[in-house]
Amino acid sequence: MTPRRRFWHVAGAGAAFQAGSSAVDSATVMSALVHQLTGSPIAVGAVPTILRLGWLLPQIVVGYLAGKSGSSMPFYVLGAFGRTFAIAALAAILWLGGTAAWSFAALGTVTLVFWAVYAGLSGIVGVPYNDIVARSVPSELRSRMLAVRFFGGGVAALGVAAVADRLVRTLEMPLSYAAVLGLASALMLVSSIVFVSMGEPQRIAPVKASTSFLAYLSEGRQVFRDDPVFRRFVFAQWAGGAVLIAAPFYIVAASEIGIGLENVALLLAAQTAGALAANPLWGWWGDRLGKLSLMRGIAFARSVPPLALLGLLAMPMAEETRLTLLAAIFFVLGAIANGLTIAVIGLLMEISPDDRRPAYSGYFNALTAPAFVLPLIGGVLVAVGGIAAVFVVSFGAALMQIAALRNMKLNESDIRKETEKK
Repeated sequence: MTPRRRFWHVAGAGAAFQAGSSAVDSATVMSALVHQLTGSPIAVGAVPTILRLGWLLPQIVVGYLAGKSGSSMPFYVLGAFGRTFAIAALAAILWLGGTAAWSFAALGTVTLVFWAVYAGLSGIVGVPYNDIVARSVPSELRSRMLAVRFFGGGVAALGVAAVADRLVRTLEMPLSYAAVLGLASALMLVSSIVFVSMGEPQRIAPVKASTSFLAYLSEGRQVFRDDPVFRRFVFAQWAGGAVLIAAPFYIVAASEIGIGLENVALLLAAQTAGALAANPLWGWWGDRLGKLSLMRGIAFARSVPPLALLGLLAMPMAEETRLTLLAAIFFVLGAIANGLTIAVIGLLMEISPDDRRPAYSGYFNALTAPAFVLPLIGGVLVAVGGIAAVFVVSFGAALMQIAALRNMKLNESDIRKETEKK
């Protein structure tokens, strides 16, 4: 398959997944679902925590196994089709539970269990995706490829948001959410088929595989100690994980300011529109000005939403004005989310040597995983100190990430030279 066709396969598969994942977005749809089923801020805080830990923790093991086997596609197949099945099964259970009048408490428990299964299977995808994409798309085109992926996925996600809005407003809870999750699983299935049909590209050089899992872990400690660029990136990502302490509580804050959760699909649409509008900027920025420069710009932008939400909580205003301003905040959150993904994936690919990319992905995601427990702690913070507290912490963490990235002085060509030396 030609590089051009691989570019469009990766972008197309990503766009389909982007549209599907918007229907199970942890900051809007899933947080609203769990909030209505359980009424617990701790359970709401668990939604993004489960997703991030499920995404990150399997990668240390998958990084070792993929490096040892020399092939990444089998792991992608397992994770991609597995997570699709998990969401389809949850949709079916919510539908059956809704028609059989199961208690919301029981459905809330089942939802969190299947959400954990989905998250863990998604985590299997991370390492093989980075490895296969890095071998399929040249460095100078990766940010644009990701931007095309998010643009196409954003357009489709606007349609998903429109369908979700109608479902939420016309069907009873939880049947409405069951239908939304069913749509998500169908789009994820399309994504998996498109990506797998591309096949795995040949390696230019063989993977440097560790002799054992313990040796692999020991090499990870050595990478963290000896590679200053990698180490600073991990520090910055720890702070970035702390920014997400507020992520599931933007939708909960809607109730605090008098905005009903029947507007969840409208806020999802605003978030999707923000992601769509910003994609051309992120693609141009990452490829022309560098992945590190993009990462710094995104870190600065992440300080805006928590500060704006604190202002919205503090100032009295008409309901229509509150909804408009909250939609604007979700617009910015959507723009930042895509830029963050493009920046993190792009910079991780840049600093990872070609022959050790699966290992570097595994090390990076395992080392940064603890920071993503914070949204769960955010639920405790909300229960004890009120909802404004998580946005104060989030704003402070954004400032810490800005400071951490300022210490990364190397430009993109220097990063590549540094990793070649390693």
